[in-house]
Amino acid sequence: MIRSFLAVLAAGLFLILGIPVLFVEWIIGKFKPLGAEHTQLSLMRWISRVLIKICGVKLEVRGEENVPTGTPVLYIGNHNSIFDCLCLYPILRERFGFIAKDSLKKVPLLSTWMARTNTLYLNRKNPREGMKVILKAIDMAKDGISIFIFPEGTRGDSEEMGEFKAGSFKIAAKANIPIVPVIISGTRNILYNHIPIAKPGKVIISFGNPIYISSLSYEDKKRIAPYVQNIIAKAKEKQDKEL
Repeated sequence: MIRSFLAVLAAGLFLILGIPVLFVEWIIGKFKPLGAEHTQLSLMRWISRVLIKICGVKLEVRGEENVPTGTPVLYIGNHNSIFDCLCLYPILRERFGFIAKDSLKKVPLLSTWMARTNTLYLNRKNPREGMKVILKAIDMAKDGISIFIFPEGTRGDSEEMGEFKAGSFKIAAKANIPIVPVIISGTRNILYNHIPIAKPGKVIISFGNPIYISSLSYEDKKRIAPYVQNIIAKAKEKQDKEL
């Protein structure tokens, strides 16, 4: 209970005290957009590390060498908890952005910080607006920004993985970038199963081998969503047994 209180307090202070920082960075961004983006992303990584430590989470990262260098990628990960993003911010390299559900836009200040660090908000109930977000993500990828998306679209009510939505994979196909499977284990037991109490524990995040769509067979290209989901599901089943 104390850890949860301290985590909420730390997050609240960061968001409130960060208001003038956002204003200053907004001004800097008018002249040096990449510099402002770098600073804001560094701050998000810092507060994420602080909150992970406060919550008593041991984060183990595997397979970082599998992430291609010198090119943006499309990260595809399973979704367990809102704690997923918190654990991902400190470990994703260079420039990246999440595609998140649009309900997060209603969270004051947090939505601003995430938007400033390349997050796009997706309304899955509106196909036209959803396609605009995908097209924006393609442009960002072509500009050198890696994109992270949870194709399940929701955390669900059980450990069972939801169906991966095929639209997410258009980003990799159209931007001609590799797909990196990301296997996340343990975050659900940190927070989702105990909301609003954060429970100390271990989280394992693994980066799988990159997938190049151009090298896949015709059938696998047509079924790219279940193809990648199967890879993540098998790896997660094995990884979960270690917790």
